[in-house]
Amino acid sequence: MSNAPATGKLKRGAISGLALARAGITQLGHQARQLTRDDEDKPAAQDQHEAELGRILFRALNQLKGTALKVSQLLSMEADFLPQGIRSELAKGCYQVTPLNRALVHKVFSSEFGQAPEQLFAQFEANSFAAASLGQVHHASLADGTLLAVKVQYPGIAASVKSDIRMLRGILQTLGLGSNLIPRQELIDRMMNEIEHKLVEELDYQHEAAQLRWFRQHVSLPGIVIPRAISSHSSRRVLSMQRLDGLHLEPWLATGPSQAQRDHFGQLLYDWFWTSVRQLGRLHADPHPGNFLFMADGQLGVLDFGCTKTISAAFCAAMAQAWSALLAHGEADSYAAVRDAYLALGVISPELSLADFETELMPAITPLIDWQLEPYRTTHFDFSQKTPYPSPDRSQNKTMMLLAAGFHQDLPYFDRAYLGLMHMLKKIGANVATGNPWTHQSFDTALTSTTNSVREIL
Repeated sequence: MSNAPATGKLKRGAISGLALARAGITQLGHQARQLTRDDEDKPAAQDQHEAELGRILFRALNQLKGTALKVSQLLSMEADFLPQGIRSELAKGCYQVTPLNRALVHKVFSSEFGQAPEQLFAQFEANSFAAASLGQVHHASLADGTLLAVKVQYPGIAASVKSDIRMLRGILQTLGLGSNLIPRQELIDRMMNEIEHKLVEELDYQHEAAQLRWFRQHVSLPGIVIPRAISSHSSRRVLSMQRLDGLHLEPWLATGPSQAQRDHFGQLLYDWFWTSVRQLGRLHADPHPGNFLFMADGQLGVLDFGCTKTISAAFCAAMAQAWSALLAHGEADSYAAVRDAYLALGVISPELSLADFETELMPAITPLIDWQLEPYRTTHFDFSQKTPYPSPDRSQNKTMMLLAAGFHQDLPYFDRAYLGLMHMLKKIGANVATGNPWTHQSFDTALTSTTNSVREIL
């Protein structure tokens, strides 16, 4: 039996249609039962309902696999877009991936190069050592002894993008009927359009090879290593790149690194993120821990450049204004400056007055803001003490849904990468030089700390 993603239109249509029907029945049944429940029983019932909707959605995405499973991963990280109960179920997509069998791997190489991988490479390991939602990675080598990691895309993936996004739109619309669980239709459409655009881009491995070359050319941060793409052995669906030797986060932590090593790699991760935003203006927007290698010589390998995002100067200026005002601890006119920044980011409507912004929206988003800015209220921060990500209560969620007007196109990528950074730094337990990273003085201080740390290790 093939373990490839379901590619037939009828099969995929049946899976999505069944998910739509189940979601609609579950939604209607929950709404009817809530009318007869006591008030004290409603919150628990709502939690169970969200989890059930998440299971329905994930079951469909997991059956479809491919781009649908990738969307599951992305939506699980969009903290402001879906309720926690749904996101928790979708997060399973980060771990449930089935690798391709040998025959399907040969099919891809035959289509792309007209020959089997054993003919193209001096050595090629038929069993993959890593599998993700869109493809899997094999060890290989060239005739000159160069060691490679070769990413192979699953067959039929690219053809399913539009239908998967259409299916997801339909399910999200169904979930939003008669409830405040889901954002307004225009926000759903914007988010799905952005995800579709990035998926098409990520499925083009020639685009990823170009991103690898760009980052290798422009990154000068000491201690960061980016693999070299091998153009002669790459195509739209196969990407061959230099193999880096290191450990992913969990195996590295299992070696029992010292606090000095934790601080060193934590600072590298932190400065890699902020250098990408502040200096490069281009963000590595896939924050999965599997995309980083902790190397024995103290360097940090960065992998998987399929999802990158150019960050505009206008976005950076608005974020700098918002963060600086919020870090001003409620000084005069700080809310006005924050409101102006949120207007520039497209988060709120100009019709939302300063008074309503301060009395209605700010109380709803303050827990999230406090969590986001916690590391920057001092010059150094111990991430082992980082507070858990806040889960807004339903009244806060409802307020945000009602008052949110949209988002800047750069914001979902910044938020996703930032959330991944915070989770990794907490897991490492690193003590990091922070301050306000949007100010040049604080940013330069942090980079100096990284440079000195790398020199000591190297």
